[in-house]
Amino acid sequence: MLQVVCRISGVLGLGLCLLTSFAALSESLRTYPLQPGDALRIQVWGESELAQEVLIAPDGTFSFPLVGSVAAAGRSADEVQSELALRLEKFVPDANVNLSVVNTSGNVIYVLGQVARPGQFPMPGHFNVTQALSVAGGMTPFASVNDIRILRDRAGIKSTFVFRYSDVEKGLLLEQNIDLVSGDVVIVP
Repeated sequence: MLQVVCRISGVLGLGLCLLTSFAALSESLRTYPLQPGDALRIQVWGESELAQEVLIAPDGTFSFPLVGSVAAAGRSADEVQSELALRLEKFVPDANVNLSVVNTSGNVIYVLGQVARPGQFPMPGHFNVTQALSVAGGMTPFASVNDIRILRDRAGIKSTFVFRYSDVEKGLLLEQNIDLVSGDVVIVP
């Protein structure tokens, strides 16, 4: 009997853990800055003909019936949802809009140079330099681990950040392990 209770509590504990993880992921997607290439599901309660999935275009907008073009890039799902509800109000009184992020394929970073798998990688939520190096399979034996650069272009302003892996590996100068933003390029010479 005790084994059955332990198994049930283990399953319930796992379920609670998964539910908590899902809630945290869902919350991070509510505040995640939307990017071109992301897919959104939009539903308006009681208006089934307005339910649709939209893709954020390269110019950062998407089109929605009755409201036209909506700027989404750089804004959170909550902000865009509020704007849609406000703009729909004149056509659908008390519009109850639900917007969810279906796919974040517009949120990518690039890792180049002396890594096992250079390329483009999706960036789920907060993502730092060490995590980027990890998804790229780690560095090759020929990598200059203390001369890694992060290139960023935000609204035409170009920045470069230095990352010294051996410092971070020793637990020193952890502030250089910055959170990456969509479009960042990590170069490992």
